Amino acid sequence: MSQQQLSLPAKLINGGIAGIVGVTCVFPIDLAKTRLQNQRIGQQAYKSMMDCLVKTVRSEGYFGMYRGAAVNLTLVTPEKAIKLAANDLFRHHLAKDGKGLTVFKEMLAGCGAGMCQVIVTTPMEMLKIQLQDAGRLAAQQQKPVMVSPTKLAATNTVLSRSYNSGTAVSAPRAVSATRIATDLLRTQGIQGLYKGLGATLMRDVPFSVVYFPLFANLNRLGKPSPDESSPFYWAFLSGCVAGSTAAVAVNPCDVVKTRLQSLNKGASEESYNGVMDCVNKILRKEGPSAFLKGAGCRALVIAPLFGIAQVMYFVGVGEYILDNFPSSFMSV
Repeated sequence: MSQQQLSLPAKLINGGIAGIVGVTCVFPIDLAKTRLQNQRIGQQAYKSMMDCLVKTVRSEGYFGMYRGAAVNLTLVTPEKAIKLAANDLFRHHLAKDGKGLTVFKEMLAGCGAGMCQVIVTTPMEMLKIQLQDAGRLAAQQQKPVMVSPTKLAATNTVLSRSYNSGTAVSAPRAVSATRIATDLLRTQGIQGLYKGLGATLMRDVPFSVVYFPLFANLNRLGKPSPDESSPFYWAFLSGCVAGSTAAVAVNPCDVVKTRLQSLNKGASEESYNGVMDCVNKILRKEGPSAFLKGAGCRALVIAPLFGIAQVMYFVGVGEYILDNFPSSFMSV
């Protein structure tokens, strides 16, 4: 592996471009995934992904589908850069004499990458989930007063919640990621932003263990020769297949993480005291199928996101920009 491939600035550029493009394209589906995963039996506001998106547009407007997107767009660059660069770094050190890695070592490198990325992923997911789930809770609050779907569509309700007590307050007030982060830091310290860290590790480490070896082997099949790179379309398809497979495989962990990181609950929604308590309550009250909530949405989110990331990564967009950008501008 060349030093150019291990260039951190290049990985930041590749990760940033891929993340921004990917998040912009698939964020509405990610919002639907979060809302579907947080639904309980008997309190379903949405029947499917499309039903969720349609109701979101009707009640919150088009940009309602992008609640929490600013957090993702801000932090996706370091997240993707850490994930991809860490995997490269671990693969580089695990390789011996330029020989190919065994599947076990590829999984080990992916495990290390997953453990590194949670530094950014956990607070990003924590803030994003609060904003994404706001519309679901707002719609649920309307049910007791028998507001019809057509009237609900016209209200464009803004959720008002207390992020420390978990209870809804009476006067509607818009919330933002900055406000949520400030409140958490003031009341709980830095650990407030890292609530659900264990569940995030449970999701991201197995995801990387599955994704990176699977992608590497699929991508290898598209190489014309051992010394040549695979075509960009093959890298994209390999990223899509590997990403969607890994996403569905770890979806139960993603459901647990989403539930744990949701600070506020709807009417009669239970709270959880850790990962095992969450798993037990979901199994007892909703059954095993609850762990597959949002699996289709998650696959649709992850597939293009990682497909685009791998295209940027292997085409070398970041390396090209660094090689051709005026050095005088880079020094500013």
